[in-house]
Amino acid sequence: MKPVRTVARVMLSAIFVSSGIKVLLDPDSRAESAGRVTGRMGPWLEKVDPRLPTDTRTLIRIKGVADVVAGALLASGHLTRPAAGVLAAGLVPTTVAGHAFWAVPAEQRAAQRTQFLKNLGLLGGLLLAAADTEGRPGLAYRTTHAVDRSQRGLKRAVRTARREAKIATMSAAAGRKLG
Repeated sequence: MKPVRTVARVMLSAIFVSSGIKVLLDPDSRAESAGRVTGRMGPWLEKVDPRLPTDTRTLIRIKGVADVVAGALLASGHLTRPAAGVLAAGLVPTTVAGHAFWAVPAEQRAAQRTQFLKNLGLLGGLLLAAADTEGRPGLAYRTTHAVDRSQRGLKRAVRTARREAKIATMSAAAGRKLG
């Protein structure tokens, strides 16, 4: 299964790396469509931290860098779950800004709907990659089973202590009878 995971991650990350590089080279190509989302996010970002950039061009570049780095991490098999999470989080505003098929003229609607559904499929793949533990137990499973093992160990220790105490009591009683 490992080769399938590796190939699938490379295939999934390819679009993010290539589009991230394209955006880094020409951020103005996405400025108009991204402006619909960044315009709403600007006041919110200023409330969070006034030092954060709010201009569209800078936010597009940040997203491009995030796509390239997270895509490369996903493809290389390093930090795959966080990388897939970063890509999924960045895909949502991109899809809403770039493929709002409900807000375009009827002649463009079919093409935008197709791109929207493509991005929805990519989002599904990224969510699967973010949840994939590569066959190893997840943290919740390991924690639950560690607690179960410790509880079983504690019960075993209590039973052993009781048995040892009973044996010691019987030996002491026998020793008193003998002498």
